[in-house]
Amino acid sequence: MGREQVTTRTGGRILVDNLVAQGCDRIFTVPGESFLAVLDALHDTPEIDLVVCRQEGGVGYMAEADAKMTGRPGVAFVTRGPGATNASIGVHAAFQDSTPMILFIGDVARGDRDREGFQEVDFAAMFGPLAKWAARIDDAARIPEYVARAYATAMSGRPGPVVLALPEDMLRDSVDTVDRPRVCPAVQSADPMAVATLMDLLKDACSPVAIVGGAGWDAGTAHHFAQFAERIGLPVACAFRRQDALPNSSPVWAGNLGYGPNPKLVERIRNADLLLVVGPRLGEATTDGYTLVTPDHPGQTLVHVHPDPNELNRVYRTCLPICADMREFAELVASWEDEIIHFDAGAEAHAEWRDWSEPKPLETSLDLGQAVARMREVLPEDTIVCNGAGNFSGWFHRYWRYGTAPCQLAPTNGSMGYGLPAAVAAAIRFPDRQVLCPAGDGDFLMNGQELATAVRYGASLLVLVIDNGSYGTIRMHQEREYPERLSGTELVNPDFAAFARAFGAWAETVETTEDFAPALDRALGQQGVRLLHLKTDVEQITNATTISKIRARARG
Repeated sequence: MGREQVTTRTGGRILVDNLVAQGCDRIFTVPGESFLAVLDALHDTPEIDLVVCRQEGGVGYMAEADAKMTGRPGVAFVTRGPGATNASIGVHAAFQDSTPMILFIGDVARGDRDREGFQEVDFAAMFGPLAKWAARIDDAARIPEYVARAYATAMSGRPGPVVLALPEDMLRDSVDTVDRPRVCPAVQSADPMAVATLMDLLKDACSPVAIVGGAGWDAGTAHHFAQFAERIGLPVACAFRRQDALPNSSPVWAGNLGYGPNPKLVERIRNADLLLVVGPRLGEATTDGYTLVTPDHPGQTLVHVHPDPNELNRVYRTCLPICADMREFAELVASWEDEIIHFDAGAEAHAEWRDWSEPKPLETSLDLGQAVARMREVLPEDTIVCNGAGNFSGWFHRYWRYGTAPCQLAPTNGSMGYGLPAAVAAAIRFPDRQVLCPAGDGDFLMNGQELATAVRYGASLLVLVIDNGSYGTIRMHQEREYPERLSGTELVNPDFAAFARAFGAWAETVETTEDFAPALDRALGQQGVRLLHLKTDVEQITNATTISKIRARARG
């Protein structure tokens, strides 16, 4: 008898059936006894690939990264208490990155609730500030309703995470219920009258700039918006860690905002008389602490396009708010027939970015800028670059040239430990593409155990552990505020190459610029997981400055 003919099922079976109905093809998990009924149902569900990770932080990051690549919610299952608290970082990343995600948490039995049972947590209270919606399913017959609502909530408006707690006894209940069909998010078209107003503003503008990326942005949006921007010569910058919002080869690409941007781009944003913001929230990192673009932006006209009306006029005074799906908006402006005088600024901004993104040799034993330049030569344009947080990432933000989304998986919430789990998710999702994970030494060891997951599932990826023996970003700030007074920022590291080989990966150590290119070639000649341990000098603390220079400025 086929499963579609069965009306009475356990809660675990109903849940898995409804995930299949919603198009879920992959679940990331660390197993727990609180959701054994779900694991049992997955045993008979070949439609869903179960990826077993080694720590729930990795589970959350992988689900979040997978959603960035598919546009559908990434799905994670963890157990209560420690499992949920470990996974919470993935929920925070999904919230700040506007990524659709659903975290299912096995929970205490319904009859034991509010007794502080084993590993009990009030998950609605815990995740309320971190998620778009956090709830508990107490009735197995309502699982289809909750799952459909979770998908709709995660994808609607500004995408984000949903958390659902699953009492373990509820998952064992056998009930009759009706499954829900696949949910598609409601799409709001751009108002033609608002777009006509935008075009009039552009006709009157002298120095407009677009800032793009963020909620709902995808490859189709990039294609259409590039057509529009290139036709009128509009400079296009991206929000923090949204560098694949347009192919960087676009003749109007102006580079990235965030930490360490091109000073010429910063000046261009300051001098813009019209800012067309399509997708970003204009958060703290993108706006340099709300100073590059201030909430009231005197002397500038702000047009803000976003799929969620709650984001429009939330922080920024918006001269022209346009609530619309990103692709719908991009398609409309790309096909708009009004003639706008072509701006020379797009080509000028692109030339400035190309100069800024070309690494100049540095006097250091292992020059990361030259290493990135070499990788640009030999790795394909559609390489997926996955990084967490740390000063090491600045070399890739500045010098790497990204293709069309998804090519960059990087947390806008500045979360360390993200890169390796994201790279595993990317390698499994796109086994035919090159996946590159640059990670700092502190960053890597926060989730380095996920090498075991990568090897287990036959992932093909290249990891660069950039080791300067320091929590570099904090050391940089420390030297600015308290020069030469080191406290809490020095690290004693393992042999990362030996560490990787212990998991079954191929690995080498590189200590000089001259040795990098041949080591990279050897790595690319291998299969599976490959790791290069790059030993760098902490003195070269960023791609633009040294500790000695920071100390000198601090002393005045």
